Amino acid sequence: MEFWFSENHTENVKLSIKVDKQLFSAESEFQRIDVFDSPEFGRFLTLDGFIMLTEKDEFIYHEMITHVPMAVHPNPKSVLVIGAGDGGAIRELAKYDCIESIELVEIDKMVIDTSKEYLPNTACCFDDPRLSIYYQDGLKYIRKHENKYDIIIVDSTDPFGPGEGLFTKEFYGNCYKALKDDGIMVNQHESPFYSADAMAMKRAHKRIVESFPISRVYQAHIPTYPSGHWLFGFASKKYHPVKNLNSAAWNKLGIETRYYNTNLHKGSFYLPNYVEKMLGECENVE
Repeated sequence: MEFWFSENHTENVKLSIKVDKQLFSAESEFQRIDVFDSPEFGRFLTLDGFIMLTEKDEFIYHEMITHVPMAVHPNPKSVLVIGAGDGGAIRELAKYDCIESIELVEIDKMVIDTSKEYLPNTACCFDDPRLSIYYQDGLKYIRKHENKYDIIIVDSTDPFGPGEGLFTKEFYGNCYKALKDDGIMVNQHESPFYSADAMAMKRAHKRIVESFPISRVYQAHIPTYPSGHWLFGFASKKYHPVKNLNSAAWNKLGIETRYYNTNLHKGSFYLPNYVEKMLGECENVE
C-alpha cells in the first residue's frame, strides 16, 4: 500500500508527496512535529501538518533569507535569528568569518532536537562557537534589546499558532529598536498567489512599511511551499537592497551556494505586476 503525505494549500488544492516511512512523530508543548522520508524530496519536517522544509529544496529558502542581507550590510558582526530551529539559516551564517555573534531564539526546543537527529545536513552548525541559543518566545525576547544587532532574520512559521506574534506591528517595531542605526531585518513574507496567503502577506508588509524607512520585497521559487512562489521582506534603516549591494565584495568571499548569486540577488527584487500592485495597495507610498 502506498503512503502519501498531503498538505492543503487551499480548500481546493493540496500538495501530496509519496512517503517511504515516517521517522518521527511527537507533540511538543507548542505543536505537533513529524519527520518523513520520501523518494523525491528526501526527509522533510512538518509542524502541525505544514511542511517546513525538505532536504531537496531547503537550500533555496535558507540561502535567500540569509545571503541577501549579508551581501548588503558592509560589516555585519551581530546577528539575531528568530525561529529557524531547523538550523538552515545558522548553517548559512556560519559561512561568514566576519560575524562575531549569532543569537538564535527558538520557542520550541523539540524542533532543534528533532532537526539535529533527523536532518543533520541542515542542522549541522549548532556547535558553532559564535552561536547562543535561547528557548524563548521571540516577541518577548526582542523587547529586551535595543541598538544591538546588525541583522535580524525572522525565520518564522506561518502567521498562526506559535508564529502568530511574529507578524504584528509591535514585533516589527521592536525589531527596529533592536537594530543598530544601519541595521537590516529580513523575514519570510508568505506567498502572493493564493488569496489567504496573499492577505497575510499584505498585512505583514503594511506593518513593516509603517516601521521601517526602507522596505522592499523579493522572491524565490520554492517547489514545496504553497504555489511555489515565495516572498521575503527586506527592511532597513539605511541600506537599499539593490543600490547598496556590493557584488564584488561578496563574490570575493568565495562562499559556496547552490541558489543564491549576486545577479539573482538583484533580479529577485523585480516582481511580477500583480505582486507589485498588491504591495502598492498596502504601502501608501510613492
